[in-house]
Amino acid sequence: MQTVDSSLLKESADNVTLATMKAAVYKGDSVVEVESIPVPEIGAGEILIRVESCGICHTDLKKIEYNLLPAPRIYGHETAGVVAKVGRGVTRFVPGDGVIVFHHIPCGRCFYCSRKLYAQCPVYKKVGVTAGYEPAGGGFSQYVRAMDWIVERGVEKIPAGVSFDQACFVEPVNTCLKGVKQIDPQPEDVVAILGQGPIGLIFTMMVARAGSKIVATDTMPGRRKLAREFGASEAFDPLGVDQGVEDFERSVRSMTEGRGADLVIVAASAQGIVEQAVKCSRPGAKILLFAQTSHQERVDLSGADICMGERTLCGSYSASIDVQREGAEMVFSGALNVERLISHRYALSHINEGIDRALHPDEESLKIVVQPQRWKE
Repeated sequence: MQTVDSSLLKESADNVTLATMKAAVYKGDSVVEVESIPVPEIGAGEILIRVESCGICHTDLKKIEYNLLPAPRIYGHETAGVVAKVGRGVTRFVPGDGVIVFHHIPCGRCFYCSRKLYAQCPVYKKVGVTAGYEPAGGGFSQYVRAMDWIVERGVEKIPAGVSFDQACFVEPVNTCLKGVKQIDPQPEDVVAILGQGPIGLIFTMMVARAGSKIVATDTMPGRRKLAREFGASEAFDPLGVDQGVEDFERSVRSMTEGRGADLVIVAASAQGIVEQAVKCSRPGAKILLFAQTSHQERVDLSGADICMGERTLCGSYSASIDVQREGAEMVFSGALNVERLISHRYALSHINEGIDRALHPDEESLKIVVQPQRWKE
């Protein structure tokens, strides 16, 4: 497993003379092909990053599977690597620095930034990291160009000894930390976390650190087992015959004197899951929607359950610059055992296997990481 070491850094610095690189290009019609394209050129205030690890995120999978954006594009935004080249005026970074990079950073001055709704900021919505074509993150390639406003506030150095696979979790951990701070779990709370994929398990680790009691659900036994290891008191199969949704709801109510969960985190997208979140919660509960990112997804709720039940439905989307350093430190320090979540690592030439596995998870699959410098196997 690669960490930030001197031999790797020297190799990266030497490779900036390459004219072309390998990249997984989205071609449209749900097709991704690995091909040779020019290494991005950088300008003043920008940096070129040699990508060592990039996690496959379901946000990118949806764009590929449902052809949400015009081709060609190079996706991938959970990116960790090594600074290969710096543009004029860059002083915080030098070739050889291990870094992670955020592809969205807000302006800090607009209406939405003043209200800390950074994901709604027009500048935030601009993608500031690219491997070529329309900027789309670019992490599924050997090199990416980080633009000046990203370099200014959206790049964090990786400490020595931290692997790139571990470091690529900084962006997804940030998004979860943002959501956790929004609902603010307390030690006396009972928290239901619906879905124990990589994101749900990160939520479980974080909420356990707050001292709350956790009840989790997932259809896969291995993920339920991990949920218990990471701090869940109970973990149920919401579709199970022996321990299904009734057992889950009964467990939640037994922990709360019949009231229902104080907080619910919806960390998966499935028909009826938001309705289940409301049903298992108590009056006055907070329910965080984290995975409901499709405009096609519809929720059918009783208005009285929200109004008369005084429940709060809230959404949390993407990263927050306010928790950037805190989230990075949680990853770098090992406070969250994120590398335990990695089930598969793929060379860039095998990225379609990784995409297919991430789209159709099985008992053995969890977090999928692409390692672009292993471009061929």
